[in-house]
Amino acid sequence: MTRFDFYHLQKSTLEQVLPKLCEKAYMTGSHIKVLVGTEERVDFINSLLWTYNEESFLPHGSKKDGFAEDQPIFISSEENNENGASLLILVDGAMPDIKVLQEYERVLNIFDGSNDHSLNNARSYWKEIKNDGGELHYWQQNDKGSFEQKM
Repeated sequence: MTRFDFYHLQKSTLEQVLPKLCEKAYMTGSHIKVLVGTEERVDFINSLLWTYNEESFLPHGSKKDGFAEDQPIFISSEENNENGASLLILVDGAMPDIKVLQEYERVLNIFDGSNDHSLNNARSYWKEIKNDGGELHYWQQNDKGSFEQKM
């Protein structure tokens, strides 16, 4: 059964949170797919993961880089699981069909709580997954920017 974790951003931006989540996941040896809402954002996220910290290295790529099946972290706006990932990270409003989500052991949905559209989409997606019987977990940032699991 797939586990779904919703990360509600309130103090940090996607640009601050995504690389840290990718680092943690990469250290487990999991292959990761980052699914973005639009093709235009693929290049931005790709660049972000190269430049967010000059002391870190996250091996990743996109369709432009080729060799999708060999990429530990693959960034795309397409729903295919090109690199055989077990972890799917949804950003920028990506909301694939629930059947697609079942290919993964775990799905992280990162959304901006200060954006009404993003918040409403996350709520709608939560309800859809819940109605399908998904195992849901909700994480919200506290005043220090750390994530706390809420019930």
